[in-house]
Amino acid sequence: MPSYKIAEAARLLGVSDDTVRRWVEAGALPTTGASPAEVPGEALAARAAELASAPADPADVLSSARNRFVGLVTRIQRDGLMAQVDIQSGPHRVVSLMSAEAADDLELQVGSLAAAVVKATHVIVETPKG
Repeated sequence: MPSYKIAEAARLLGVSDDTVRRWVEAGALPTTGASPAEVPGEALAARAAELASAPADPADVLSSARNRFVGLVTRIQRDGLMAQVDIQSGPHRVVSLMSAEAADDLELQVGSLAAAVVKATHVIVETPKG
């Protein structure tokens, strides 16, 4: 059975070594008992699938789009009339270019929950009503 050192597990999960260590200490991620600590491949695969599962869609809308990435806004870069909005959805980073006015109307800020809707070559960013 394959197993992975803490640093390898962290890299594969896209988190820090410290995060993996905290999960191990909390019992959320088992180890093989080897020294230095190693995470069993099956447990790592299960954790990766759990992390990659999309969070609940915050929008209560019907849409023909099938490519929806629900995640957190991680960066907003404004440059005059335009804004670049980065959304991290599990292992996926989605970047949208929109007017700064649209970003303001959506009240986007770092840490906001948002859904990136990919249709053809366009990314539409939505936020829940509320």
